[in-house]
Amino acid sequence: MPEPLAIARAIQQHEGLARLSLLMRESNRRMELIKPCLPGALTRFVRPGPVDEDGWTLLAANAAVAAKLRHLQPRLQELIEEAGLQPAKVRVKVQQ
Repeated sequence: MPEPLAIARAIQQHEGLARLSLLMRESNRRMELIKPCLPGALTRFVRPGPVDEDGWTLLAANAAVAAKLRHLQPRLQELIEEAGLQPAKVRVKVQQ
């Protein structure tokens, strides 16, 4: 009976899962980059969403948080551009 694979190794060996893991790390990296720009306790109500070829999605807990994020959107995109990450477009969606 073969030895079971560690989960990290299994993810690396599967092309789709490896790409998903890379995109999750990229999303979390962007979140850490913008956290200092988020006022007060807003960070608790924002989650990093998917990164794709068009940009990055921030998931807001409710409409009020989404409105504040949309107000900050130009600054958030600027931070991402300054870090050299592409695409820099930031989308905001209310998490269902």
